[in-house]
Amino acid sequence: MGNIDRRKRRHRGIRKKIFGTDERPRLNIYRSNTNFYAQCIDDISGRVILGLSTLSPEFKKRYKYGGNKEAAKILGKMFAEKAIKEKDIKECVFDRSGYLYHGRVKNFVEGLREGGLKV
Repeated sequence: MGNIDRRKRRHRGIRKKIFGTDERPRLNIYRSNTNFYAQCIDDISGRVILGLSTLSPEFKKRYKYGGNKEAAKILGKMFAEKAIKEKDIKECVFDRSGYLYHGRVKNFVEGLREGGLKV
């Protein structure tokens, strides 16, 4: 079984336990080699409340490359600011999507917490 298959299997197990609401949405992430993506999802209505990635124009203004720890931390801070100001989201349920809580994932969450979002 390859690494991607193991991650998807872990993600299925995690998703059975994690559920997001309108007041406390699920914060889902996806990590590629060159970019990082994050979404706040309301599982009751099945819609994305907020989405941001390292490919977003507002991120590109601050930082060029999106595949390292610095970029993940900056994206976390931006995501927290945007969630609090625009969508009035103060806390989220973090869905790490089967990724280990290490490296870019850990830095992203640290950025969220520094930005004022309770995870």
